[in-house]
Amino acid sequence: MNKYSAGIVGFRGYSGMELVRLLSAHPRIRPVLLEHRSDSEDRPLPRNHKGPARIPCTADAVRQEKLDLVLLATPADVSMDLAPRMIAAGTRVVDLSGAFRLRTPAEHERWYKEPHTASGLLEEAVYGLPEFYRDRIPAARLVANPGCYPTAANLAVRPLVRSGRLDMAAGVVCDAKSGVSGAGRKPSLKTSFCEVTGNFSCYSILDHRHVPEVLINSGVAEEAFTFTAHLIPVHRGILETIYFRMPGLDSAAAVLSLYERDYAAEPFVRLYDPGRVPDLASVNGTNFCDIGVRYDPATGRGVVVSVIDNLVKGAAGQAVQNANLLLGLPETEGLL
Repeated sequence: MNKYSAGIVGFRGYSGMELVRLLSAHPRIRPVLLEHRSDSEDRPLPRNHKGPARIPCTADAVRQEKLDLVLLATPADVSMDLAPRMIAAGTRVVDLSGAFRLRTPAEHERWYKEPHTASGLLEEAVYGLPEFYRDRIPAARLVANPGCYPTAANLAVRPLVRSGRLDMAAGVVCDAKSGVSGAGRKPSLKTSFCEVTGNFSCYSILDHRHVPEVLINSGVAEEAFTFTAHLIPVHRGILETIYFRMPGLDSAAAVLSLYERDYAAEPFVRLYDPGRVPDLASVNGTNFCDIGVRYDPATGRGVVVSVIDNLVKGAAGQAVQNANLLLGLPETEGLL
């Protein structure tokens, strides 16, 4: 069997470390660490440590190593710098940042509050949510791995929108909660132990940068979608409670049938029996998105609970899912 090589940039971060963990156990993809910067504060390695090879993060090194693809677990500004150079070196790229998730430089500048420095790649980047764009990913040069919040939200919201039965005047409300690793490994006061432990806070109210990923990919209008992100004192996991109105149905089973239509054959979407909902422990450490529905026929009110591990299905696991598609491997390889 062919063995492929994937370079990982940003392997010191939480998503990057998760990529190393997953690919080190992958039967067909060999991880190679691309050294983008040195870090004297990084955890020391034992003398007899035997891990993936490390090479410089340069176009020449990528060519010499004959990497089949490169995974960028880097901030958006770094991805905008590296993605064009990696593509020019003849490899394909899966970018885990928000650099290429939106469609235009104006959209990016509005939501990310900075100009786009590689706007020539925005038009060709494929949004890497396999459940939506599986047919487009294998031929892509650049895959924009979705954000963690939008992964859980899009998988929960789009079947409702597609039904045509949502009461859009009532809107869709997404109350989203994430573990602290979602903020990345870079130290900050907001994510320090003493600030987070025993606390519960919300942030980026009405202007969270992940909102447009839901608007674009689920087809919901901005004025009909309210999203609030919350930080909870756990290491990992995302739980989103999504409120909607859909009058005229007779049961939660009728709502669930909308999800069954879209996801019955999806390997990483698990649906719960009507009236039952998942929790963080259901998915942590896995690449699954678990979805449960409650519905009140008398009022048309419904609630969907969608949960993922922010570092796996919300980042590294989904990147491996995309890498498998790019390389023509079974989508579940190394993830089940």
